[in-house]
This record gives sequence, structure tokens and C-alpha cells, in this order.
Amino acid sequence: MTDTATTTAGAPPRPLRWWKEVLFGAAVYAVYSFVRNQFGSAGGDPGPAFEHAREIIDLQDAIGLYFEADLQRWYLDLPADGLIRLWNVFYGLAHFVVTFVALVWLFRRDPVRYPQWRNTLALTTCVAVVGFAAYSLMPPRLLDDPGEFGACQLYAPDAVVGWQPGEPHPTACDRYGYVDTVARYGGWISFGNEGMKDVSNQYAAMPSMHIGWSTWSALVLVPLVRRRWAKALAAAYPVVTLVCILVTGNHYWIDGLGGLACLAVGYALARAMTGRLRAPASART
Repeated sequence: MTDTATTTAGAPPRPLRWWKEVLFGAAVYAVYSFVRNQFGSAGGDPGPAFEHAREIIDLQDAIGLYFEADLQRWYLDLPADGLIRLWNVFYGLAHFVVTFVALVWLFRRDPVRYPQWRNTLALTTCVAVVGFAAYSLMPPRLLDDPGEFGACQLYAPDAVVGWQPGEPHPTACDRYGYVDTVARYGGWISFGNEGMKDVSNQYAAMPSMHIGWSTWSALVLVPLVRRRWAKALAAAYPVVTLVCILVTGNHYWIDGLGGLACLAVGYALARAMTGRLRAPASART
């Protein structure tokens, strides 16, 4: 078993200061949020994001794996609407709460692993910004939305004339068969609300950081927890998150692959960077 007083390279780990970690995390997330929200819906044109959504749908359909609309429809037909409001809350909260708990727990329990996995999270998040900037993507929940960020204004412009938020959607806006579950069932802040739409990129769907962060959390937590049921719960967290992002209409399944790709790149970069920083000066020379 590795001694927590030394790193795998044999060099003593640098002392960790919680306030430095807080400042570092806050800085990374502030830059991520700022840059992320400069693209996509900030431009005011839903056209490119809608065309990218059509490309994703065509790709998934071509390989026989376009099922998101059918899955959501089936799920919402379950008794009590499948308790979809709980999924809306889960989507809005777990993404941040579980990741934060995993990071703090790792900081306290395993200072040897902490630098690499902290850097992995930071770099994964930074890599995701490149995806948001390069490929704005309209999420499924907006494909049948007649609002300013929705696709209905593009494929049925006459139907949305005079439509006001809060009114039933025009029937011409039911082309894709999706429901914005937060708008219809409630449960968490809607990204289309007046207080959120100006500070949130509506088209930041590719890659899915819900999948990237949840998988990161699982990789961090599984070695930390001891009981089998806790390990199983941690390992299942990304799968549960995948179900959540699909039934709530927030992502296509292929967005999850994008999140995993970002995590893989972030891990590789963090492994190289952290290993070099840990190496003794003579070895670096």
C-alpha cells in the first residue's frame, strides 16, 4: 500500500492548503463559466445550434441509436410522470454537490492522489470550453420550444407569432416530440428564465460535463469508500446521471461520449503535468 506521506515518485508531496485550493477552484470555475457563456446562445442566433442538433440526430439515426424522444415519451407515461421533478432537481444539484463532496473528501483523505485528480477536473473543464465554443448544440428540450432559444421559430415561424411564455406550445412546434421537463413539471431553475438566460449558454450541450464530472467523481470516490454498497453506488453514479440527462431532455447520448473524451484528455494532461511538477529538480533537469 502506498504511504500517504510520499508520492508514487518517492518525493514528499507539497503541503496542501485548503484556502489555496478554494481560490484555485473558484478561479477555474469563474473562467470556465465566463468563457462558456460567450458562445452559443450569447450570439442570439439559434440557427447554427439547431443545424448541429440535426447533424447529431442524423448521425445517431444512421447508426440506429436515435432513441431519446421515444425514451422520454415512455418515461413520462409512467405513473406519477416517473417522478420527473426529482430528476430535474437531481440534474440541477447533484452535478455540483457530488463533485464538490468528492473533491473535498479526496483532499482530506488522500493527499497523494489529490493533486492529479484536482488537475484532471480543472483541465477536463477547460477542454470542455473548447467544445462549447467550436460546436454550439441545441439540446433536445429546445427542439420543440417556440421561445427565443428554441428551434420552432426556425421551422415554423408563423406558428410562434404572438405566442407568449407560459402559454401552451403551438401544435406546429411538436415536430421532434420533446418536452422541457423543468418548464412543464418544475423542480429546479429553468435556464430559460429571465434571471438565468443571460448568464447561461443555452447551447452548451456538447460535451456533457454532467457525464464528465460524474465519471470523474466515480473514479475519485470508488477507491475512497470501503463498503461494497458504497462502491457500487459511486460506480453507478455516472449511469444514473446518463439516465437523468436523457429523460429530462437536456442531452443526446452522444454528448456523454464527448464528456468522456474531455475527461480522458484532461486526465492525460494532468498526469503529465502533475508528474513533472512532482519530480525532483534533478530529474526535471
